[in-house]
Amino acid sequence: MEFLNSLFTWIMKKRIHQIELFMKYPHDVQEEWFQNLISSAEATEWGKKYDYKSIFTLADYKNRVPISDYDDIKGYIDRMIKGEQNLLWPSDIKWFAKSSGTTSDRSKFIPVSMEALEECHFQGGKDMLSIYCSNRPDTKLFTGKSVVIGGSSQINNFSPDSYYGDLSSILIRNLPFWAEFKRTPNIEVTLNPNFEEKIEQIAQITIKEDVTSLAGVPTWNIVMAKRILEITGKNNLLEVWPNLEFYGHGGVSFRPYKEQFKQLIPSDNMYFLENYNASEGYFGLQDRSDSEDLLLMLDYGIYYEFLPTERLEEEHPDTLSLDEVEVGKNYALIISTNAGLWRYKIGDTIKFTSLSPYRFQISGRTKQYINTFGEEVIVDNAEQALSKACQDTGARIKDYTAGPIYFRKNEVGAHEWIIEFEKQPADFQHFCEVLDNTLREINSDYDAKRFKDMALAFPVIHNAPADTFYNWMKSKGKLGGQNKVPRLANSREYLDPLLAMMKNG
Repeated sequence: MEFLNSLFTWIMKKRIHQIELFMKYPHDVQEEWFQNLISSAEATEWGKKYDYKSIFTLADYKNRVPISDYDDIKGYIDRMIKGEQNLLWPSDIKWFAKSSGTTSDRSKFIPVSMEALEECHFQGGKDMLSIYCSNRPDTKLFTGKSVVIGGSSQINNFSPDSYYGDLSSILIRNLPFWAEFKRTPNIEVTLNPNFEEKIEQIAQITIKEDVTSLAGVPTWNIVMAKRILEITGKNNLLEVWPNLEFYGHGGVSFRPYKEQFKQLIPSDNMYFLENYNASEGYFGLQDRSDSEDLLLMLDYGIYYEFLPTERLEEEHPDTLSLDEVEVGKNYALIISTNAGLWRYKIGDTIKFTSLSPYRFQISGRTKQYINTFGEEVIVDNAEQALSKACQDTGARIKDYTAGPIYFRKNEVGAHEWIIEFEKQPADFQHFCEVLDNTLREINSDYDAKRFKDMALAFPVIHNAPADTFYNWMKSKGKLGGQNKVPRLANSREYLDPLLAMMKNG
């Protein structure tokens, strides 16, 4: 095992030089990928429609090809699902990542080409390990096994040759042999569509293994960890897996879960690394242990454009290229990819913290926000406010969601929160006050609406019973995989069902 650990570590470290190259020459790398993507898709139906053969510059591209969302390309995707090819991308596409539905209950099926699997998603996974091995040269990661909680995957009914599932399940289905060799449990258990049964199986199997790393969405890893501690009677995961040293996480912000993981894994040597891997592509990695910022990965077959959020409602908004962005401003991500997404608006917003190299933070969703009263509260605001409230009251949050209380006849509006705590605050009222005050400090629009309760009253905050969100997600058939609780909504589409469930016990 020591030899294999040394071999794998050496292989992973070799990639660091290439990462340093795109950090040093970001614009050249992006220009090269832009030209590569356009020339690759010239003969596709989409490429012919927009005459890709005559596109030579970014200006040509922006003038000719409109920004799109899922509804704009759904017709193409429906045809690909039924077996048609060479529509958006030249190579055969047989895999479709089913969206987690964080902003809509409607299922979306994102095409995943073999190029996207190899050059983007798998490369991102390997780079995560490369960065870790570079930052931890004495790692023993490869002496043990990794636990990954995946979703489920099944044959698409439209065609025997097209498949769909959570992105995690697609990746697991197509993993190279060496990655499968270091993973536990087996693929049948990992992709069991019955989430509760799967958690029980994973717990029973992995307690007998030498696990050195974890990967996946924090929410579901905590569910697994608690079951393992129940079975074993241990106090923390290090008593079960003494060689555990690494957790690669993504899918949701880690802030609300950080303290819980410190309790589950009480070691200063535990390394947490965030990755930004969505159905549409792998975009960023946390390359430094002392910063939560993510490095924008520029050589994964993705060309990036950035749309200032204040232009989101414009009919034909002008996007910025990488060399035009500024630190601290919110941008909606617009991507063109080696899976045939062209100027596609994925719905996430980011803000850059550094331009040399390009590092950023995920600031929210274009459709996951509260702006009923002009307050423009985004997920990043909520996370900061909750983090401060937890810090001041000793609380730990398990899950939360928030939305508006609309104006009534003689009353102003407000925000309504449902928060489920892992550890209750020492003073719940003080928690609520810190949450409100912090939002006022970091969001001037929210503060203006809260001034003398002119437009927004003090928020209504519910202390939800244990397992409220788990049971709600279960009732929607959204346990496990990349499914996650919607954090903010500009409507009451999540609040009202949750409150009704809480009332009915």
